[in-house]
Amino acid sequence: MSEPRPGIPEPVATANSGAVAVVGLDLRGETPAPKKQVYSWALWDWATQPFNTVILTFVFTALYLVGEGFLPADIAALDPSDPTRMAAEAELTSGLGLGSTIAAFGILLLAPVLGQRADAAGRQKLWLGIGTGALVFCMLGLWFVEPTPSLFWLGVALISAGSVFGEIAAVNSNAMLIGIATPKNVGRISGLGWGFGYIGGILALVIVVVLDTFDWFGMSTDNGLAYRLIAVGCAVWTIIFSIPIFLNVPEPSLGRPERKVGFFASYPLLVNDVKRLYRDPETRPTFWYLLSSAVFRDGLGGVFAFGAIIGTAVFGFETQAIIVFGIAANLIAGVSTILAGRLDDRLGPKRIILASIGSMIVAGLAVFLLRDGGTTVFWVGGLILCAFVGPAQAAARSFLARVTPAGREGEIFGLYATTGRAASWISSGAWTVLIVLTGQTAFGILGIVVVLALGFVLLLPVRAPR
Repeated sequence: MSEPRPGIPEPVATANSGAVAVVGLDLRGETPAPKKQVYSWALWDWATQPFNTVILTFVFTALYLVGEGFLPADIAALDPSDPTRMAAEAELTSGLGLGSTIAAFGILLLAPVLGQRADAAGRQKLWLGIGTGALVFCMLGLWFVEPTPSLFWLGVALISAGSVFGEIAAVNSNAMLIGIATPKNVGRISGLGWGFGYIGGILALVIVVVLDTFDWFGMSTDNGLAYRLIAVGCAVWTIIFSIPIFLNVPEPSLGRPERKVGFFASYPLLVNDVKRLYRDPETRPTFWYLLSSAVFRDGLGGVFAFGAIIGTAVFGFETQAIIVFGIAANLIAGVSTILAGRLDDRLGPKRIILASIGSMIVAGLAVFLLRDGGTTVFWVGGLILCAFVGPAQAAARSFLARVTPAGREGEIFGLYATTGRAASWISSGAWTVLIVLTGQTAFGILGIVVVLALGFVLLLPVRAPR
C-alpha cells in the first residue's frame, strides 16, 4: 500500500456502511487547512486574471489587435467611415471571433478529459502547472505581435491558445479547492479566490491606466511597444503570483489508479461517468446542477460581456468613463464576493445564488425601464448588478465542490467548464435577437435578464447540498 502524501487525509468511511463517502469534501474532515495554503490557492486567481481583464477584455485585443495597425497601409489611410475600411475592420473583429470559437471547441474537447486523467493520476498540480506555464508562454509570445497585417493571426492564435490553457489550468485550480476546504468553509474560500481575481485584475488595469496617463514616462510607444510590454508584464505578474500555489497547496487526492486509461479511451469513460451521474440518485443533483449552472453562469458572463456596450451605446459613456466604471465595478464585485463567501457557509450556496440572481434581475429591469434617467441610472444599477455577479460565481463553484463525487474533482470541474462553454451562446443570442427585433440596443438588457431568469428557474428544483 502506498504511503499517504503529506497534507492529504486518508479517505473516511461513512457510518455503518464502510463505503467511502460520496462527496469529496467529506474526505477532508473538519480540520481547516492552514491559512498559508488558503491564501496561496486564492493567489492563483489573482495571478491569472490580468490575462482576462487586461489582454482579453479592456486593452490588448480591444485597443490594439483589432486596431488600424493591423490594417493594410492603404486601407488604414482611408476615412473611418469609408465602407472599405469598415469592412476591413470587420474582418479583424470576425477573425478574433473565429479564434475565440476555435478556443471554445478546444475547451469542450479537452477540459473534462484532461481533468479526469489528472484525477486518475492524482496530478492536478502537474496539469495546473502545464496550463499556467503554457498561458505564460502565450502572453510572452504576444511581444512578437508587432502592428503589421501579417502578424494579426499570430496574435489571434496566441490569445486563443491562452484561453484554452487558462481554462485547463482553472479546472485543476478549482479541483484543488477540495483539498484545502471543508464543508464549513468552502464558500468562504471560494469567495476569497474569486474576490482576489477581481481585485488583482483591476489592480493590473489601474497600473496600465497610470502608465498611459503619464505617457509611459517618456518611453517611445512606437511599433505597438506599449501594448507588447503590457502583455509581457501580465506574463511576469502571472509567474510571480502563481508560485505560492505550487509551493504550499497539496494535491486534492491520492489518485485513482483503477481509472487510468489511454487518452482516447478517456472519452468513452467520460460518457459512462456522465450517465452514472444521472442514474445514481446520490449524484443526480450534480448532473442537473451542471446543466442549470451553465445557463445562469452564461447570464452572469453576459453582464460583463455587454456592460461596456450598454454604457456607451445606451447611456452615452465616453471611453475614459467606461474604464473608470469598469474599475469600480470589478472592485465592488471583488469586495462583495469575499464578504458573501461567509454567508455561503452559513446559508448554503443555493440561497446565495438565487438571492444574487434575483437581485440582478430586479436591477437589470430597473436599468432598462429607467434608461431615460441618464448616466446615474447606469452607475447605480450597473454597480448593483456587478455587486451580485461575484457572489453568484463564487457560490456556484462552492455548490459544485459540495456535490462532487470523491476522486472525480478534475473531471467534474472539467464538465463544469465544458457545459459553460456549450451554453455560451445563450446570452449573446438573446441579446442579438432582441436588438434585431426592436432595432434598439437597450432591449439587449432584457435579453440578459431573460437568461438570468431562465437560470433562476432551472436551479430551483436542484437539490441543495448539505
